[in-house]
Amino acid sequence: MIASSFSAPMSCNLMLASSYSQFNQHRLISCRFFFDRGGRFVSRSQRVYCGSEINDVQIRKFAPVLECEIASGNGILQSNEWKTVPDIWRTCAEKFGDRVALVDHYHNPPTNMTYNQLEQEILNFCEGLRVIGLKAEEKLALFADNSCRWLVSDQGIMATGAVNVVRGTRSSVEELLQIYNHSDSVALVVDNPELYKRISEAFCFRATVRFIILLWGEKTNITSEAAPEVPIYTYQEIIDMGCQSHEALRHSGDARTKFTYETIRSDDIATLIYTSGTTGNPKGVMLTHKNLLHQVGSFWDILPAVPGDRFLSMLPPWHAYERAAEYFIFTLGIEQVYTTVKNLKDDLYRYQPHFVISVPLVYETLYSAIQKQIRTSSVVRKVVALLFLKISFTYMEARRIYEGKCLTRNLEQPSHVSAVFDWLWARIIALILWPLHTLAKKIVYSKIHSAIGISKAGISGGGSLPPHVDRFFEAIGVTVQNGYGLTEASPVVAARRPNCNVSNMILALETTELLRFLVYRGLSLVIGWICPPHSIGRSRRSSGVIVLEGRAKDTIVLLTGENVEPAEIEEAAMRSNLIQQIVVIGQDRRRLGAIIVPNKEETLSQAKKLAIVEADAVELSKMQQINLLHEELRKWTLDCSFQVGPILVVDDPFTIDSGLMTPTMKIRRDRVVSLYQEQIDNLYKGIA
Repeated sequence: MIASSFSAPMSCNLMLASSYSQFNQHRLISCRFFFDRGGRFVSRSQRVYCGSEINDVQIRKFAPVLECEIASGNGILQSNEWKTVPDIWRTCAEKFGDRVALVDHYHNPPTNMTYNQLEQEILNFCEGLRVIGLKAEEKLALFADNSCRWLVSDQGIMATGAVNVVRGTRSSVEELLQIYNHSDSVALVVDNPELYKRISEAFCFRATVRFIILLWGEKTNITSEAAPEVPIYTYQEIIDMGCQSHEALRHSGDARTKFTYETIRSDDIATLIYTSGTTGNPKGVMLTHKNLLHQVGSFWDILPAVPGDRFLSMLPPWHAYERAAEYFIFTLGIEQVYTTVKNLKDDLYRYQPHFVISVPLVYETLYSAIQKQIRTSSVVRKVVALLFLKISFTYMEARRIYEGKCLTRNLEQPSHVSAVFDWLWARIIALILWPLHTLAKKIVYSKIHSAIGISKAGISGGGSLPPHVDRFFEAIGVTVQNGYGLTEASPVVAARRPNCNVSNMILALETTELLRFLVYRGLSLVIGWICPPHSIGRSRRSSGVIVLEGRAKDTIVLLTGENVEPAEIEEAAMRSNLIQQIVVIGQDRRRLGAIIVPNKEETLSQAKKLAIVEADAVELSKMQQINLLHEELRKWTLDCSFQVGPILVVDDPFTIDSGLMTPTMKIRRDRVVSLYQEQIDNLYKGIA
């Protein structure tokens, strides 16, 4: 972590200048310092400022709406039109003022922040970065997790005209180092002292770091001496320096003349987001302010929130999906509550959010938890709940038919007579079942609603939402809207609208719109099909929509030449409560196989029920697990186009920490296959 060009303004005794007025009265002197590292001396250049007048005029970039006072005092044409992402905060403060914007109770200190306070915090953090020498267009790495201070630092960096390079704390040290160096970052903003200590040694010898900022925690908690020459600042120090500098600029006309002011342009790069890396190293995506503001302007049809609505936030904020959604919802005056995976269940009940924006895994987890609660209930409650669910599934299916929201691949349009009878029959079934469905909502589903909140909608993206999870939430009356996007599109391409929320459909939009996008990006991105344009019948309101079934790079090609989309099989298999995780394999093999992480508690319980083991048994043998899981796979994948042959049962779950899942909770197929390659080869030996 070597500061070869340390440019933070400093006085002769190496103390940080407290404001720009001080900064500009110091002369830059080139100095060379020597540091003892493991018995050898390493020289590094430093720049130190000593007290003599400098007449150089510096260029200072700013967000024109956020810092409109700068524009008004320097002859720059003012406008209320957002040119940069940070511009939204001035408008939000004017509209929503003392309304609560952020609630973050899981960090120390716990934080509640109004829109006025949030705007001021961003301004101060931005100015503090300028004080310690961050310049426009430089790259600043922001390696931190979801919190109110992440948002402040993200926007503060953008407001200086610099580019933030974002990643979470659970990435490996090597991955963080690769991202830092590949992006040409000049300094680090890290979540806490623990992360700094974890990465400091690697960064010390293999990266050039000008300064470090801790978002949470104190410098006294840092014991590493890997790079004593690199200055470390706390979040509060940056805020305080920014506040002091603002005061100096307000009261000193001479200080303001030291700068030439330029507005940040919409086409300037705002952030570098490195993709999850499901195949190979993460790849950097450059997004401009215009890219992100386009998302802010186009989300309304998907997410019609109103001031005062509460959102529960748990996704990594550096993920393009969470990030763009956050920027948008704050422009509506919402209250965002930060939570964690560990506290999600409790916080859903505690805060009763109107919306949750998350990945499919979260909805799968909620589904599994509800199913488990039903299974472990008393016999009477279990029978009643399952009966009501069956009635609701049938009711919703009939309703989809008469509303014309069914999906079909059949190109032939139904006759008017059959369409009328189809509609009439579905209407009758729905009318018969409606009272029972309503009763189920009062007796069973209302308890689920009170436990998970989500009174308006859950927005699912970042992966494929399993159809059985989709249908379940539809049946119990929790709206879930599924969408498609990718980081390069910043990220949302399309999503189901509240007025056309067709179950099992990935997205609804004009066919030509997405086809233009896919042609531009390359048709090999996704695999899917288009619902035929029927003007009558059960598919009349689904005409022309596109159903995406998987990513082309996941396609398995068997030795027979057949192409298999593993997502269909994996989603079906995950309906089993015995299967915790599954990866379908079989590339260049004669038949499909699978790597399965079993739910040990559930498999043992099932084995006891089937008398496979004694009632006092504490574990199953590998062969007993394999036989049990084979039966489960056959049961749940019976309707799939392909069946799974040999299976490999592994004990350790695929996790982010093990490198087998991305930080956005997608399984890294290539790494899983590589890790178990020898066992896979043995699995297929002797199979004809």
